[in-house]
Amino acid sequence: MPTPNTYEIPYLYDILQKRERPIVSPVTVSVPGSKSITNRALLLATLANGTSTLYGALFSDDSRHFLKCVQTLGFETHVDESKRTIVIRGQGGAVPFREANLYVGSAGTAARFLTAYLGLSQGTYHMDASEQMRRRPMAPLLDSLKALGCEVIPNSADNEGHFPFTLHGHGFLQNHILVNIASSSQFLSALLIASCLCEQDFTIHIEGTHGMAYIDMTRKMMMQFGVHTEQCSPNTFLTKAGQHYQAQNYQIEPDVSAACYFYALSPLLNIPVLVHHVHFNSLQGDVAFIRILEQMGCIAEESSQGILVHPPTDGILHGITTDMSACSDQAITLAAISPYADSPTTITGIGHIRYQECNRMSAIITELTKMGIRCEAYENSITVYPGRPQPSRVETYDDHRMAMGFSLTGLRSPGIVIDNPGCCRKTFEDYFTVLDHVVSQLRQSV
Repeated sequence: MPTPNTYEIPYLYDILQKRERPIVSPVTVSVPGSKSITNRALLLATLANGTSTLYGALFSDDSRHFLKCVQTLGFETHVDESKRTIVIRGQGGAVPFREANLYVGSAGTAARFLTAYLGLSQGTYHMDASEQMRRRPMAPLLDSLKALGCEVIPNSADNEGHFPFTLHGHGFLQNHILVNIASSSQFLSALLIASCLCEQDFTIHIEGTHGMAYIDMTRKMMMQFGVHTEQCSPNTFLTKAGQHYQAQNYQIEPDVSAACYFYALSPLLNIPVLVHHVHFNSLQGDVAFIRILEQMGCIAEESSQGILVHPPTDGILHGITTDMSACSDQAITLAAISPYADSPTTITGIGHIRYQECNRMSAIITELTKMGIRCEAYENSITVYPGRPQPSRVETYDDHRMAMGFSLTGLRSPGIVIDNPGCCRKTFEDYFTVLDHVVSQLRQSV
């Protein structure tokens, strides 16, 4: 079990190597519901006409902040964490309270999605966030909202384009907008979800191409709730007027982002791994990480229980060059296992991760360098060279993905300690408990 301050990763590799025969029976894991889907479903249910029930919801810091905001705005909810269900009575796009003080914590989806929704509604909303979220970019979305008629008043002249701020919404004063998504696809997702509230056909033009897999997820979920958006060109989206979200009984998929940490164990420890109910037809872009593992030598197959990943048949993890723009949340995961590859691994399409929970480009380089691993950062990519990681205390920068990703490194090299493991509360609060269970499975197999 993790302590409040540190978690020393149990070193497993030598123990597993002593086995006379390779492990054939897969390690099986269950992960919580998807954060990305939970938070989108929360907003869509809020916008829908009628009562929706969300099954398999994730309960984490991010989703709890989002849910608390929904409740603060006056929406009726019934929450059962033990059954992982949330019941929400939507108001067909109306906001019950015309004024509210909202705190989104470090939840980027709550920050961007609620800001767009409230900025295009009628009312006054005072928005604040954690110190971490206050550092993350908001200006492209706020600029778009101002162009659409929203008054955005920063808390001070020094923090314009960042939390905290006040929104004075007046609805849509025009039917088209340009938004730059180079630093976050959430800006586009936020505007797309709110677009059907416009009384005219609404067109969004974009600059940048970051995170389009998340845009696909947003559009598919909008359609599941009854609103269709057209992608008229690579840079243009159209939502026809007159569409309305409808209440749903909605099943949330397991979190593929969380599943990827366990799939990465397969080539790392030469074991088969199955995560329950994760399939290639997932709405989530991080399923592409499993294809990256295939490029590195793994074999992945669908089963009725979920995707099963086998380690490379030759036991060797192969270095690759791969574009991770569609699954950039897993850049840390790949970087953390890349020292064990047989050649350098280059991860491209990830320049924007400098602006996430922490500067992830810098954090990856800093922590691998502390372990004695040669690595190089460029404008839009990182290259990690093979090497033997040395004992190190991994600073996590209050970033859940740094904690979970670098936990993998220590399973194959001794002496790796994770600082502040509790930061995983953001998306997967019992991650290290589940990891301990996996470790126990593996030790019993020896």
